[in-house]
Amino acid sequence: MIVISKAGKEDVQVIADFQVAMALETEGIQLDPETVYKGVSMVFADPSKGFYLVAKQDDEIVGSLMITFEWSDWRARTVWWIQSLYVLAGYRRQGVFKQMYAWLLERVSPDDSIGGIRLYVDLTNLNAQKVYESIGMDGNHYRFYEYMKS
Repeated sequence: MIVISKAGKEDVQVIADFQVAMALETEGIQLDPETVYKGVSMVFADPSKGFYLVAKQDDEIVGSLMITFEWSDWRARTVWWIQSLYVLAGYRRQGVFKQMYAWLLERVSPDDSIGGIRLYVDLTNLNAQKVYESIGMDGNHYRFYEYMKS
């Protein structure tokens, strides 16, 4: 049985390892593990940056995601952004993300201070897009642009 919960500081290394693996798998980017570890740790040190969820099977973390916050002046509410989503290959297509998303919805739905949940996805990641559409998310409104310092 998969159990979803907020991550704790004891989960930093696994989450950081997941991020390094995801960057290599999805974008062919080799991240510096020390920098990623520091970045994940900083979320636990400063809750205003966000929080992590973990999915566990028999006390093994099999998936994680990060929630960050965006203020929406249009809605006068905070929007939760799903980022850094990773599920171990052996647990994909088994509903792990669906369960994490359901956990989020249970908290967002009754909370009037939260306007919704968003995420971004690589345009070439068609499998992920199908998953997001299957749980009722809509990807028809926005396109994502960025400038990132290297």
